[in-house]
Amino acid sequence: MDVLRLTLRQLQIFVAVARSGSTTAASAEIALSQSATSSAVNELERLLSLRLFDRAGKRLLLNDNGRALLPRALALLDGAAGIEQMSRDGSAQAQSLRIGASTTIGNYVLPKLLAGFMGAQQPGSAAAWRSKVVIGNTAAICDAVTAFELDVGLIEGPSHQPELVVTPWLQDEMVVVAAPDSALARSSTAGERIPLRTLREAVWLVRETGSGTREATDQSLLPHLRSYRRSIELGSSEAIQRAAQEGLGVACLSAWVVNDALEAGRLCRVSTTLPRQLRQCHLVVHREKQSTPALLAFIARQMRPLGLPANVPAPLRMSKVQPSATRDYPSARRRRPLRPPAH
Repeated sequence: MDVLRLTLRQLQIFVAVARSGSTTAASAEIALSQSATSSAVNELERLLSLRLFDRAGKRLLLNDNGRALLPRALALLDGAAGIEQMSRDGSAQAQSLRIGASTTIGNYVLPKLLAGFMGAQQPGSAAAWRSKVVIGNTAAICDAVTAFELDVGLIEGPSHQPELVVTPWLQDEMVVVAAPDSALARSSTAGERIPLRTLREAVWLVRETGSGTREATDQSLLPHLRSYRRSIELGSSEAIQRAAQEGLGVACLSAWVVNDALEAGRLCRVSTTLPRQLRQCHLVVHREKQSTPALLAFIARQMRPLGLPANVPAPLRMSKVQPSATRDYPSARRRRPLRPPAH
């Protein structure tokens, strides 16, 4: 066996510099002096016989070599962190899971999914469990999975990052809603379908760019409205829902978000001439992610939320996991469309 010349510490320093763009900022993150950080980068480049950064004044910018190394370095550091976690838990059977969810899924769907997942674990098991849940917009969750800060992400829109394996999951319906006493709601209650020309003149309540809800709203509405002539941008679906209830405008939101408000009469569904709007939610993992029994079990559980067969993304069907941990999770099969679970 060849003697390894690289160290995990060197890779950790490389990642810190790649993220921050300077040895000064990276040194504060990793508790080293600036000179020691700079020396570690130079030594790594010497060992690899490759330049990893382009120097632009005091800035260090990843070049093609550095961009090729970064995902591999992150994968190695992620695996090392898993080994250290086993040591802290005092058992090789300890299970840790870091789950990310975009905002609507995290607030309205994930709690029920987690309850089902935890309830399905073997009762009386002595294995340690450590779970972490992060909720953010779709772009933030994808970035965290790409950086190995999360093991798996559940997102409301597509991902365009090549480092990720993106697997179709649930379908969600987008619903146009307004305050019950608004003109649009009164017309809908009277049996009218609101035409496009009226919708184009409405004030639209929308999420920020980067959110899965905003992307789904744009895909649903802009082909028909062409633009939002008047709009108010808000940072959460809950804020949009409250603003709609106060009569500030009309919104296009997930059925998961508005079901309770519709049933309670706080919002009214607006009948339009638009086609039915569905959005595909996805499960994302990093292509280089090391599989664990906990991760495989969680993914398999989510791929059959309505009693359907599991579909574990191919990069996670790996020989590194014992066969007993994967025997219940068959390879990919054709799935019929999934509908949102009852809220």
